[in-house]
Amino acid sequence: MQIRSFTCNPFQTNCYVCHDEGEAVLVDPSCSTDEEKAAVERFVSENGLTMRHLLLTHAHIDHIFGCRHFADLYGMGFQMHRADRPMLLAAEEQARLFGVDVEQPPEPQGFLDEDDTVTFGGVTLRVLHTPGHSPGSISFFDEPARSVLAGDVLFQRSIGRTDLWQGSLPQLMESIFRKLIPLGDDVDVHPGHGPATTIGEERRSNPFLTGQEPAS
Repeated sequence: MQIRSFTCNPFQTNCYVCHDEGEAVLVDPSCSTDEEKAAVERFVSENGLTMRHLLLTHAHIDHIFGCRHFADLYGMGFQMHRADRPMLLAAEEQARLFGVDVEQPPEPQGFLDEDDTVTFGGVTLRVLHTPGHSPGSISFFDEPARSVLAGDVLFQRSIGRTDLWQGSLPQLMESIFRKLIPLGDDVDVHPGHGPATTIGEERRSNPFLTGQEPAS
């Protein structure tokens, strides 16, 4: 699996196009301007990619700016965890709270949960339900490629905030230690914000993780 990231909007949120054998998935359409949307479209077109799935790691406003645009462009809806549907439907309310504008996303096309899979090209992404930052946060794991798209669960030297709607620090830490850390130190982490890192680097150096273990 090849991964191309685009950093978009005032919140500097990562949008990902993952592709293999001429097929692609779009993860977290954070594009808020015409220029940002055009950059993603240009990459897909110039690489001759066929879009197979539109995916959300979660439905906070900074990850969904481009949902309506790309759903209309590719003729399909986004797939996400059911627990974040209320946030998606409240996109315009979220936007008002942060002083930004958003086109209301369409209803989700389908829902994903623990151990569901998403396939494109020769790739199978396994869904991990990793709540805490939001109730419906999910991560996408490509085991052969040793790579996980972790949304806002784990960052380089940081973790997702838990002071937003239905966030939970204990739940987030459990997601990290029960779902992400066991993937292995060699796994690349592609987060919702900031640069890529690895599980091992964060296990050793992330100040939120060192010396910590979730409650049994």
